[in-house]
Amino acid sequence: MSEVTRKDWQRRVLAAMRLMEARLDEELALSDIAGAAHFSPYHFHRIFVGMTGETVGAYLRRLRLERAAQRLCYGDQPVTTVALEAGFESPEAFARAFRAVYGVSPSAWRQASRERKGPPETPKHLPPAKEFVIMELDVVIKTLPLMKVACVRHVGPYDQCEPAWASLCAKAGPLGLFGPDTKFIGIGHDDPQITPPEKIRYDACMTVPDSFAGTPDLPVASIGGRDYASAVVKGPYTNLAPAYAWLCGVWGPDCGREFAMEPSMEIYLNDPKTTPPDQLLTEILVPVGPAR
Repeated sequence: MSEVTRKDWQRRVLAAMRLMEARLDEELALSDIAGAAHFSPYHFHRIFVGMTGETVGAYLRRLRLERAAQRLCYGDQPVTTVALEAGFESPEAFARAFRAVYGVSPSAWRQASRERKGPPETPKHLPPAKEFVIMELDVVIKTLPLMKVACVRHVGPYDQCEPAWASLCAKAGPLGLFGPDTKFIGIGHDDPQITPPEKIRYDACMTVPDSFAGTPDLPVASIGGRDYASAVVKGPYTNLAPAYAWLCGVWGPDCGREFAMEPSMEIYLNDPKTTPPDQLLTEILVPVGPAR
């Protein structure tokens, strides 16, 4: 059953890859790419990274650069035209990206290809998605009870969310909301590989008693109350992105569930202010639908 499911997911991701390959000259929306694979746009990017080792953006850039390299080798279009058709706003940006992959400028590549009557040797070729590492986790599917939380919204890069936590704690303390069973939960609404850094949404949350109705400065919300794929990640918070990618793209095809179109959550199990980074424990929770 799991092998059938994995092959099905592989076919679906392949369908998305074929769409991108066929429409390299277009500005593709993530919803269109995810739709070709019949995945929710919310989780498709992590699935794609986990199954291919590349982000969607990196895959598109690589294909466009490879096509540009072929056009430089065999065609007569000016470098500026090749750059624009590869999706770059300027020849300078194209030249930087091209050199990073092929080790030479586009003009030097073209000259060498004409001298060799074919593609020159590539002195440098960076492996895709270098920032993503292989990670294996113990994953279980669990039902998280409905929880009432107080939230402070942060808009901006995830690694700059500390002011939201400081604000949450400063507001919760005088209200007597801290207790021995208080959970600290982060809700990331956006994927930093897709959403511009300045527009990323993140909620710093803490569980509160049912009797707390919230204040204008400290609103409340209900979260949980459904099934999640759960895994505990050890180490610095920079480990979370590859952990999500592994869970969604490697473990996911065999789990017998589809990922739901809702935000993932993180429960921080120890205090980053008093815990060494390599000892941090974070439970990641990705919402899943009913068993197939």
